[in-house]
Amino acid sequence: DPLYFKTYLASLHYALVTTLLCLFIGYPFAYFMARARPTLQPALLMLVMLPFWTSFLLRVYAWRGLLTEGGWVAELIFASGLDQVLYAVGLIASPGKLMHTPFSLVLGMTYTYLPFMILPLYANLEKLDATLNEAAMDLGSRPWQVFKDVTLPLSLPGVVAGVLLVFIPAVGEYVIPSLLGRTDQLMIGRVLVDEFFSNRDWPVASAVAIFMLLLLVVPIMLFQRMQNRELEARR
Repeated sequence: DPLYFKTYLASLHYALVTTLLCLFIGYPFAYFMARARPTLQPALLMLVMLPFWTSFLLRVYAWRGLLTEGGWVAELIFASGLDQVLYAVGLIASPGKLMHTPFSLVLGMTYTYLPFMILPLYANLEKLDATLNEAAMDLGSRPWQVFKDVTLPLSLPGVVAGVLLVFIPAVGEYVIPSLLGRTDQLMIGRVLVDEFFSNRDWPVASAVAIFMLLLLVVPIMLFQRMQNRELEARR
């Protein structure tokens, strides 16, 4: 049935976009945390972990209130004219409507999974030897060259860990697409729930779930292979 392939592609698409946005936002923040004063780092770390003190479901419902008409986020977007831009690029159905659109879905998923990207990146960047950057600059490298040739390659394990921590659960996400996404947009998490509990077609649901697990096992195996190579190189 083409329905299942469409839902797989839609889930992979939104998971990939969410992962890239989390990486784009999370890397600079993790880098700033790792380079901040030691007295400031605990406060920054607490800000990253603060959302975990609130129920996941409550945080998703809060975005419904923020993005509906009258919400301060929606009013700010309308006042700045950003909704016209979002409409022009196809992220919302019409100007003035933010809820149940690709924009609201990606925003909710990015907000939810951003800490899972920042934490492994921070743990990796915080352990990097700062003298390597100083040595590169002493040899004539400019700051952007130091970042490209020293910091970024050494932080790749943290990048891969953060990407996996975001991408894998985002593929099977059910709650956020149901509350913030389009009503006609099917994703694999919703299809699984419908097949298991509405249609009671457990064989089909099991096959869909197994295929999704196979898709997710591949990046995990690649990550483990990369880690094994690094351990062998260090020896």
